[in-house]
Amino acid sequence: MRGLFITLEGGDGAGKSTQIRNTEEFFARRGLTVTHTREPGGTRVSEKLRAILLDAENKEMHAVTEMLIYAAARAQHVREVVEPALERGEIVICDRFVDSSIAYQAFGRELGDMVAEVNRYATGGLKPDLTIWLDIDPETGRARATHDKDPDRLEQESTAFHTRVREGYASIAKAEPERFKRIDATGTVDEIRDEIYRFLEELCKARGL
Repeated sequence: MRGLFITLEGGDGAGKSTQIRNTEEFFARRGLTVTHTREPGGTRVSEKLRAILLDAENKEMHAVTEMLIYAAARAQHVREVVEPALERGEIVICDRFVDSSIAYQAFGRELGDMVAEVNRYATGGLKPDLTIWLDIDPETGRARATHDKDPDRLEQESTAFHTRVREGYASIAKAEPERFKRIDATGTVDEIRDEIYRFLEELCKARGL
């Protein structure tokens, strides 16, 4: 049986890392093999591209360049990590995927429909079985994200940019409510975990796991 592809999305400071660990535990308790990965990154090549994308010194990077580097990192990641794990029947949990590019480049950078088209080629049309969107107000999220570290290139963007990113996620949620599930990220860690587990239980029941 082909595995499941689960992604977590959200603005900076939404708490994805904690909930990714909780999601891993959910499947591990069922004795299922989990592959945890991230974007941009997840492979040697993709991690090198990640460093370029997030380097705060690369302020002159054009929006289209940014979009294409993300897509290039994703193309390598899908073919080297994600698809092979799914073919082995594993549960793939990924920190960000194409929805991030839609939110950050199509909406945040205002590049529009070209982002989805480029990523269709990059991924071969692969879509997650379930995406959890941890939704948080940009100002609250950015304050959390930059509290104890220097902000990366995207974290340094304006509030207006991050507001457009949030609007992008909201647009996806409206268009794909069966796949893309919004959770209020201002709740407690346990409240958010329990809501995610509810969605995971529904998916497992539908897939007979």
